[in-house]
Amino acid sequence: MEVEESGGDADRTRIESHWYWATASVAQFGWAVSSYRKGYAGDHRLMPFKAFAVASLFLAASSSASVAFLKASGIHKVEDLMEVGASIRAGLGIRPRAGDE
Repeated sequence: MEVEESGGDADRTRIESHWYWATASVAQFGWAVSSYRKGYAGDHRLMPFKAFAVASLFLAASSSASVAFLKASGIHKVEDLMEVGASIRAGLGIRPRAGDE
């Protein structure tokens, strides 16, 4: 957390955005597990909708967790991710790719 001093007399605490993404991921994953464990009750014609909804929640939870990880790691652009990949490759002793030379 960072504390910003505004021009006035009030100090605002700024929470970094990766916490919002992580909270969304946990909430979606919890809702998906709850829905999955509850099973299906009701009209059999709505079963495909329920299955699609639960699968969408799992997919959204994994996407939110990925964004939270990238934001917490400080990776904000594709170039940042390419630099991380190059440093991992160099650390493993693998030659750089042809386009990186």
